[in-house]
Amino acid sequence: MQFLVIEGNIGAGKTTLAKMLAEESNAKLILEQFADNPFLPKFYQNQERYSFPLELSFLADRYNQIKKEVLNLDLFHSMLISDYYFSKTSIFAQNTLKDDEYRLFRQIYDIVSESMPKPDLYVYLHTNIENLLQNIEIRGRDYEKYIQRDYLEKIKQGYFNFFKQVQNFPVLIIDTNNLDFVKNHEHYIQLKEAIFDNQYKKGLNRLIL
Repeated sequence: MQFLVIEGNIGAGKTTLAKMLAEESNAKLILEQFADNPFLPKFYQNQERYSFPLELSFLADRYNQIKKEVLNLDLFHSMLISDYYFSKTSIFAQNTLKDDEYRLFRQIYDIVSESMPKPDLYVYLHTNIENLLQNIEIRGRDYEKYIQRDYLEKIKQGYFNFFKQVQNFPVLIIDTNNLDFVKNHEHYIQLKEAIFDNQYKKGLNRLIL
């Protein structure tokens, strides 16, 4: 496995797991660079006004980062682990943009997405909305306090609609509602073995641990 993606809804723990796996396996780590995005805090306060510039900025940033990192894997790492994939750009945009804005956005997205490298395995950490809201509250990011339940529901549905269309790489959905892989090492081992010790067919795969 050369390119592993760990994805999930907001607050699912994708970045934490990606960091843990990368450290243990000496993999090159790609983390989404969102903290410095000037539109993100504004978006959570006024989605209608700032959604389009936010999604365009994410598209450009993600495209440049993935192309650069995946296509230039260095000699010191045999694997690359990312806490997002380029498809996230379209999933979030579809749920934040108006119809006419999304049609324009999608034209740009379709052009650049054709050249995106495909993951060897795409893992989605499925967590219910109650747990997501609790995790968001615990980590205490100021701009995330505006996130509402219905927004998380729309994002979840966007991911699942995307999964139904995937045919050229394996997608593994893991139900993590009964896992605490940060505090419980046995849970982490279960997750790690599920990801690395099995072969999954292209398209959709599901797993409950």
